[in-house]
Amino acid sequence: MLGINGPEFILLLIIGVLVIGPSRLPEYTQKLANLVKEVRRMASGAREQIKEEVGIDIDEVDWKKYDPRQYDPRRIIKDALLDDDTKPVSAGAPAAAATAVDTKPKAPVRVIERLAEGEAAPFDSEAT
Repeated sequence: MLGINGPEFILLLIIGVLVIGPSRLPEYTQKLANLVKEVRRMASGAREQIKEEVGIDIDEVDWKKYDPRQYDPRRIIKDALLDDDTKPVSAGAPAAAATAVDTKPKAPVRVIERLAEGEAAPFDSEAT
């Protein structure tokens, strides 16, 4: 409970009673009870709002899956490097490929548009 043990809590309670006084104590305990009720109501309202908007119940979420302490960059890199998702290359090329016409796709021709002599470059006043 916020790092307060039993004897410390009792001491704080006694100091609170002495500072507030017995005449105003019921008023402040009622305010504290109302505050606790309001906080609980807000928490349940937030839970319901999340459930409506996201479509999941908070209790059903596996929070361990989202714990950042479980991610080890060394393990992630090692798994990525050792992951064998490449297709094996065949040892021999088919005989038909040796006689086929070169069907390799050609690189597109790059067209460079130049401004005419003395023409001003386009300017965008809203660009940064």
